[in-house]
Amino acid sequence: MPDVKHFDPDVALDQVVSLFWEHGADTTGVAEVVKVTGLSRSSLYATFGGKGQLYAAALRRYLERQSRPVFDALAVDERGLPAIAGFFERLVSARCTGEHARWGCLVTNAHAAAGRELPEVQHVLAAHHGALRSAMRAALEAARRHGHLRSGLDTEASAETLALLAYAVNLRSRSGAEAAELLAGVRAVLDGFTDVTTTEENR
Repeated sequence: MPDVKHFDPDVALDQVVSLFWEHGADTTGVAEVVKVTGLSRSSLYATFGGKGQLYAAALRRYLERQSRPVFDALAVDERGLPAIAGFFERLVSARCTGEHARWGCLVTNAHAAAGRELPEVQHVLAAHHGALRSAMRAALEAARRHGHLRSGLDTEASAETLALLAYAVNLRSRSGAEAAELLAGVRAVLDGFTDVTTTEENR
């Protein structure tokens, strides 16, 4: 008869996500994964494969549980620049305070981590970036409809800029940057997108 799993793979994967997110996959050995999950090495490998496959599974779980709901909410938010500003305010708050303070973003951290060349990891990185950039582009298009954006602004390039800014916030917060510093940088970028005439009219 085939072996029957006496553990919940979803629970184990969530534990791995937290472990890799807080400490980094590069510095986390299989022995530590075994200790945290309570699984044997054989159960771990039989369920998830090697460490590279486990890392990719953790990244996929993070993308679906942590990142995508936030991106989807931004994509349908019709407020324009205030929606983008709110996205970054919440991002900075999450990165600098609370349960996961100074952990950064698991997917952002993966761009500089060992294993980033694995095809399954590359797929998650591309999916994450595509969803983030798409959400930023949708919010910028809403901003254009509201007349928030300066004339001639390239929304595609600007969406890429905002995605890169989100990565910067994630990385700088992990290294100890203060929230006020991060928010000042965000405001400077958004000010560069803004139609000054519209801003003055709203004062």
